[in-house]
Amino acid sequence: MKYRIIACAAVLGLLSACGSRHEPDKAAGRQEPAPAEYVNPLIGASTSTGKAGVYHGLGKTFPGATTPYGLVQVSPNTITGGDNGSGYSFEHTSIEGFAFTQMSGVGWYGDLGNLLVMPAAGPLRTARGQEGVAGSGYRSGYSKKDEKASAGYYAATLTDYGIRAEMTAAPHSGMLRFTFPQNEKSCVQIDLARRVGGTSTRQYVQVVNDHTIRGWMQCTPEGGGWGNGDGHAEYTVYFYAQFSKPFKKLGAWKADIPKNWKRKREDVESRRYQEQVAKAAVLDSVTELEGDHIGVFAEYNTEKNDQILFKSGISFVSMDGARKNLEKEISSWDFDGLHRQAVALWNQALSAMTIAGGSDEEKRIFYTALYHTMIDPRMFADADGSFTGGDGKVHTSADYTRRTIFSGWDVFRSQFPLQSIIHPRLVNDVVSSLLSLADERKKTYLERWEMLNAYSGCMIGNPALSVIADANAKGIARFDKEKALQYAVQTSNQFGNGERGYTVEPFGISNTLEYAYTEWCTATLARSLGKTDVAAVFEKRGQSYRNIFDPEKGWFRPKDKSGNWQSWPDGGRLKQWYGSIEANAYQQGWFVPQDIPGMVALMGGPEKVASDLTTFFEKVPENMMWNDYYNHANEPVHHVPFLFNHVGKPWLTQKWTRAICRRAYHNSVEGLVGNEDVGQMSAWYVLAASGLYQVCPGNSRFEITSPVFEEVTVRLDPDFATGKQFTIIAHGNSPANLYIQRAKLNGKAYDKCYLDYKDISAGGTLELTMGPEPNQQFGD
Repeated sequence: MKYRIIACAAVLGLLSACGSRHEPDKAAGRQEPAPAEYVNPLIGASTSTGKAGVYHGLGKTFPGATTPYGLVQVSPNTITGGDNGSGYSFEHTSIEGFAFTQMSGVGWYGDLGNLLVMPAAGPLRTARGQEGVAGSGYRSGYSKKDEKASAGYYAATLTDYGIRAEMTAAPHSGMLRFTFPQNEKSCVQIDLARRVGGTSTRQYVQVVNDHTIRGWMQCTPEGGGWGNGDGHAEYTVYFYAQFSKPFKKLGAWKADIPKNWKRKREDVESRRYQEQVAKAAVLDSVTELEGDHIGVFAEYNTEKNDQILFKSGISFVSMDGARKNLEKEISSWDFDGLHRQAVALWNQALSAMTIAGGSDEEKRIFYTALYHTMIDPRMFADADGSFTGGDGKVHTSADYTRRTIFSGWDVFRSQFPLQSIIHPRLVNDVVSSLLSLADERKKTYLERWEMLNAYSGCMIGNPALSVIADANAKGIARFDKEKALQYAVQTSNQFGNGERGYTVEPFGISNTLEYAYTEWCTATLARSLGKTDVAAVFEKRGQSYRNIFDPEKGWFRPKDKSGNWQSWPDGGRLKQWYGSIEANAYQQGWFVPQDIPGMVALMGGPEKVASDLTTFFEKVPENMMWNDYYNHANEPVHHVPFLFNHVGKPWLTQKWTRAICRRAYHNSVEGLVGNEDVGQMSAWYVLAASGLYQVCPGNSRFEITSPVFEEVTVRLDPDFATGKQFTIIAHGNSPANLYIQRAKLNGKAYDKCYLDYKDISAGGTLELTMGPEPNQQFGD
């Protein structure tokens, strides 16, 4: 009940906050568009490795319909194979179907993509077929010219069948609307085995009545998925689905997959496997069916422009939970009304930030970026608050909303600092979810990349400790701090630099630096709770970055187990993967956020560091695609532009953040230079374009930089902040006037290049006067 009360209160608060957003623009004599009108979900919706110039591909976002932090994402899926985590890529020429669950901006082969629904006409095909080979399967080409994607809506025309497909969503459910041509053998078919990056390994379906089915899809590591099974994702998706027109019969297909066949990604993609599915046994009518690779279909005789709608509730708890979710959220067949509700939810959520000034293009980039930060961490609980815990049991919580998809290594850097301002309740939900998951799974540590209760072990470091320490430092923590400290200590002891004082291969630089940071995070939490002895231990460990700095090379260098330096490569610190994950030593070496003065001293002092940083940026290609210098396409460097603020040259922070906003973000399919990574890439833009950034979560300092817009207002949560809103005004701002000349905070002269979080949460106004040349005295 508390979950629903909180949700309703939040909606009411958001609605009231929207009031000023839609006042008429008197100067222009028109109404300012609502925030959702600026959203373009196709930004970043590409996995093209060719255009990215690296195996990581581009943004990997999905273009389909969802709601803020919703459990359901109804989206087109263009291909199953490859490192195609979102299930969709704009350059693909055909659609396999429309699934009810997706991931946003991830690599590692992805997961979800469950309950794949496809309208078709003509002979039944049980396999998806080959891209570009018409009639080889149920996939269809689709028309790019009339593909539509907006907040809460997606539509495309399937050219092989002449069918228009539209979709919209509610938080735990979704609806599809198919407009058919005249055909005596039209159908709506559902591939229950479908899963991005592999296959579900067991499926079940039951006919409830002449327009309703229910069932489940069990996904295990043996079926690939997250990390092609290495991510340990194991979950069951339950559905309760209805057709708007009764079916005379529900048919099914059942493929005979030999028990000795492996079912990882590469196996499912193989010609052998797909041929086996293509010759699946077809059953004209079923009332109940279970198998290893099954699908169902409802046949119809359609006239031109006949519409058949399909809606389903989704649950990770039970079929009954899916039914309750559907009945609570979608009680009718009013597709357009449901679409309007989804748009209203997005307008409510996006009104957390309002902007003025800037170009139409920049507004679209900004609000789409904010939209992408509101996909995850998604709700994992049903509408009634029940969820499946890490112990496999059903739980409920009155204290927090259970959430999932914590892309830790990515999102601790920008996504959670942003959420701490606009949605602090979500930060607490995530921490409570991670703490509870550790309890349920009887783990001694907190997971770094959680997905649907899985301890995936993806990437490195202990990012959950960053989120915990940051919430605590900002005074917004509403979770069990004593339990959090217990797990922080255990996590740091199990995965940290320990008594040796550094970490060895395979990523000796990356791990040592990131562990040193999160050991410092543990120390700050311990000291705030009066645990001075614990704090002293981890404060010392927070300095362990010093143990891998080689004075001879003037840079960080990995060591072996005996304490000897590893060989210095011919490429020096530009050598990719040298002691570093998805980076080189030059990129990774700047990561000492907890002690920037100490790092600068090791590197030779402020002037030398400023010179090195300048080289780091000036050698970046104009398009800012993957490179050996400031590589915005990947997370380790995201804080680096703001280091100029710490070496007495804040005008260079202003110069380079404006350049990154202009060169690395665009209103296009290729508008993200790297993977979206579950909100991180977009959160960086939202913060930097607003004129703020937090280099060191756990230290409540926010850097001031040059905003893209003339005015940005952040609505504050009254349960966590004393102020109502915080506004940044940039007088005279323009592409040419990008340098801060002077500043005022709440009407008083302000000469620092940073703010404290408490300055933001107290509400007020930061006024910046902009000009075309640097003022080297400001913020020095």
